[in-house]
Amino acid sequence: MFEKQKVIAIDGPSASGKGTVASRVAAALGFDYLDSGALYRLTALYAQKENVEWTDEADVAKLAENLPAEFAGQKVLLNGEDVSGQIRSETVGMGASAVAQLPKVRTALLQRQRDFLTDKGLVADGRDIGSVIFPDAALKVFLTASAQVRAERRAKQIGLPCEGVEFYRILSDIEVRDEADRRRAVAPLQQLPDAQLLDTTDLGIEESVKKVLDWYSKV
Repeated sequence: MFEKQKVIAIDGPSASGKGTVASRVAAALGFDYLDSGALYRLTALYAQKENVEWTDEADVAKLAENLPAEFAGQKVLLNGEDVSGQIRSETVGMGASAVAQLPKVRTALLQRQRDFLTDKGLVADGRDIGSVIFPDAALKVFLTASAQVRAERRAKQIGLPCEGVEFYRILSDIEVRDEADRRRAVAPLQQLPDAQLLDTTDLGIEESVKKVLDWYSKV
């Protein structure tokens, strides 16, 4: 049906809302959904549970190659354990950013991500979906928002007020992770020349979803 792959690639920084938008776009189109960031978070959590340092490239890559992960609806399982909440912690998020800088880990997870694409079509979100995983995606979107707004969204998600020490720690973590993602040598976070820019700072979820669906309808 398409000369390009039947994929909508949504890349963007941490807590930008790309996962929520991507999953809703997938549901609207009847496509499968891939949260690639969850694979890196799972790898970081698995390493932590196995007492492997996040900087130990060889051992983390081995864990990534044999990651005992399953996606069951809204649940994310690691070795059969529901770790949906654990992988969303700020600590594991920082770990995901750390292991994502390791070339062998990225190689180990590359084909695993590509295997999610079937004839149904796929909406995938992450940091390098359009640049590395699915460079021939039918639609590429770079979804972002200001660091302040992203911190507020993350705080609300975990039930914290948008002020005080804990909030500013979240904001600082987001800014640090943004910098790490942009500066990493392998597949840095970037807006591609052929990607549509979607800034959700002042947009609601439904508006953002509609924008992506409108773009896809014109592919």
